[in-house]
Amino acid sequence: MKTIKNLYPKIYDFENLYQAWEQAQKGKRFREEVLAFANDLEANLIDIQNHLIYGTYRVGKYRPFYVYEPKKRLIMALPFRDRVVQWAIYRQLFPLLDKQFIFDSYACRKGKGTHAAADRLQYWLRQTDRKPERYYYLKLDISKYFYRVDHAVLIEILKRKIKDKQLIELLCTIINCEEMKFGLPAGVNPDMCPEDERLSEVGMPIGNLTSQMFANLYLNELDNYAKHGLRLHYYIRYMDDVIILHPDKKYLAEVKNEIETFLNEKLNLQLNNKTAIRPCSMGIDFVGFRIWATHRKLKKKTAKKIKTRVKYLVKAKESGEVTQETFERSIASYKGILQHCNSYGFRQKLNEMFRKNRGEQR
Repeated sequence: MKTIKNLYPKIYDFENLYQAWEQAQKGKRFREEVLAFANDLEANLIDIQNHLIYGTYRVGKYRPFYVYEPKKRLIMALPFRDRVVQWAIYRQLFPLLDKQFIFDSYACRKGKGTHAAADRLQYWLRQTDRKPERYYYLKLDISKYFYRVDHAVLIEILKRKIKDKQLIELLCTIINCEEMKFGLPAGVNPDMCPEDERLSEVGMPIGNLTSQMFANLYLNELDNYAKHGLRLHYYIRYMDDVIILHPDKKYLAEVKNEIETFLNEKLNLQLNNKTAIRPCSMGIDFVGFRIWATHRKLKKKTAKKIKTRVKYLVKAKESGEVTQETFERSIASYKGILQHCNSYGFRQKLNEMFRKNRGEQR
């Protein structure tokens, strides 16, 4: 494993900070805080640069809020200045970490994503469908993953890979935020946990760019154990969702126990009750689709979410709440999703919604 050295100066380099600002303001350039930052751009970037150089950078105050798609999640939004810092770190560090990840890890990586993950799993299902044995799948789902990542374990993983004291100190400042607790006690949902009962030694803020990077790095430990320790061939992961294929159901049960022990003892994580072993012929729920060897469909929850969102967009467009450009961009993104699955019937339902609500077919 090649260790990462002398990266910190590249992070606070002014050109890198400028590129980080450009990335951070994409799609948000007309927001008040973004406009205020851009109004005195050079001075603000130099201020960030000086705090990084002298080790005085501290994370700003998070703004917590909830989202309900696909399930209730506690999101933590950083001030724009801190999002620039996050991009500055991510631009330099993530490409080096990404080289160490296994091929079949698909979340938050260039050239990967949900559609590539679905394609890969379906390719495997077509392979196994031609074999004489009946194949089963083991679906692993980690309980409250982002809220349960152990800070001490994460920092130890980072220290193994990064031999740069200043960078480690900066990453520790972000992970062990003094102003906000991100962790939840085991088995507790975000909306059932008062702020004063959240945990400071576990958890990462959903919404941070560095959290995506740390989340992939943390479970890269599991990936390497599965591929090199257990020597699993049909193993695929999208963030904390893992699918493993094998013709022996009993062997998959053993693998599940081995992985559960590894997660418990090495990463201080637990599997939830969605973990299951079933025949591949039933179809596999993964990355928003239900996937078979011959075809794939949208999961019912995904279809329901799209339907609800399209209804809202149609009415919001007519009332002037959203612009024509925003409306068309959103609809185009949903059409893009539907191109990746067998969705003729669902597309007809959406067309009927347009006819009913707007008097015309789209």
